[in-house]
Amino acid sequence: MSDLVDLPVTFRPGRTRVILHALGAVSFVVITVIALVLDTMNPGERISFVFTAALFWGVLGLLARPKVVADVDGVTVVNVARSRRLAWAEIVQVNLRPGDPWVFLNLTDGTSLAAMGIQPGIAKQSAIRDAKALRALTEARTTLPG
Repeated sequence: MSDLVDLPVTFRPGRTRVILHALGAVSFVVITVIALVLDTMNPGERISFVFTAALFWGVLGLLARPKVVADVDGVTVVNVARSRRLAWAEIVQVNLRPGDPWVFLNLTDGTSLAAMGIQPGIAKQSAIRDAKALRALTEARTTLPG
């Protein structure tokens, strides 16, 4: 089990997070500067520009939120709008097929859960490595002795 990592471990799309937060910060600064520099704007318009810039950064922050946290008791999947806690025994399979936007977890109840914290978009090799590590952890934690 060369893919087995120490627990707890957090998997997240690092490059994507950096890009989204940087884009949010730059957009906020540019829009705020424009709002302050333009002489034709009244204070209410300036405030609405800054509020819109902050809202845009907030949306990008939500898109940067996904992660998968594995600990000794199970896995917490944090996606854009929702989080779900799973016991190791609930995970049947960890899938990252070619063309998938992120990892999917097949669960014992017959459903599948998107784990957006491992996504091959910008860093494909990193996502493959993380998916293999999560798969190895799942197999090690759900294999019954004997």
